[in-house]
Amino acid sequence: MEKNTFATSAYIATSPESAFEYLCSLKNLDEWTLYSRMKEQVDEDTWLGTASGYHKNLYYHVKKLENPLFYGIEWHCGLEYQKYFQVYPVLLFPTDYIEPGTDEKGVYFHWLSFVDPKRQTQMIMQGIHTVHTSECRSLKGNLERKAGLTSAAKGRHFIDTDTIYVDAPIEIGIEYLQNLQNIDEWAHLLRPNGDITSDSGEFKDEYDQKVKVSVRVHSLSKYYLLEQEHFYPDYEYYQRSVALLIPTAYAFADPEASGFILHRITFWKTDGTVTHGKLQIEDFGAESMNIKRLLEAKAGNLKSFDRGMSYLPKTPESLINSH
Repeated sequence: MEKNTFATSAYIATSPESAFEYLCSLKNLDEWTLYSRMKEQVDEDTWLGTASGYHKNLYYHVKKLENPLFYGIEWHCGLEYQKYFQVYPVLLFPTDYIEPGTDEKGVYFHWLSFVDPKRQTQMIMQGIHTVHTSECRSLKGNLERKAGLTSAAKGRHFIDTDTIYVDAPIEIGIEYLQNLQNIDEWAHLLRPNGDITSDSGEFKDEYDQKVKVSVRVHSLSKYYLLEQEHFYPDYEYYQRSVALLIPTAYAFADPEASGFILHRITFWKTDGTVTHGKLQIEDFGAESMNIKRLLEAKAGNLKSFDRGMSYLPKTPESLINSH
């Protein structure tokens, strides 16, 4: 997994609209975060406040993400006004996006965090998983309490993720991955079985079961969101996943950072009843390794793959030996 990227998720028994409205108000951070307390409003979407991971105050900025399928925002943080070095994308998935036709109510919250290797402190690195996981639980509790609940609601699904760094231009990545005709190169659990266009096609899986695959791409802020849907017509079964392709320069606020972060978001039944499609997060991870290898080769970065799954700031020596 990419070691500079952190993700946490929760099922929340409230409407997607209520969750979105709550998250868009920075003042609400006072209610559920460990120590992000808004002290002074700077403009409509920006506050100056305290922070859990620093002795200094931070500027907090919120930006709404436009998408017809689900709600999304970004939180931005920095030590100076309008100079933000941390970006936190948040996506809110309606239950029927994950399982079409479901009668489950609520929303699935997913919070992505990046920690720039050049700016990170040991406390930030050691504490971010603990703090954000606990804050996510606190957010769930606050929203469910407002919806009238007295204990934590359990969802029918949970979110798991796989993240890898790809040292290739994001344009190469999105052009390659949005074309379904390339999937036979990187998805080892599928075999072509009929006509395949750039965005849909029929395949067989490792058990020779028929599966129809489709892809869609959306532009979000400074990055891309790629949806992939697997539909098993013989069983009326859907398996959906989402991939974010985020330029490393944007994720870490470092114009010298090349490549992009590939963050794959997957949905799994809490009762474990998955019988078709991918059965474990490692199936997505294996594909991501293949994607990284192929795209970096296309970009001519034949040494990048050897450095592992995580982004590392380039040194003069690594720049010389990157090809």
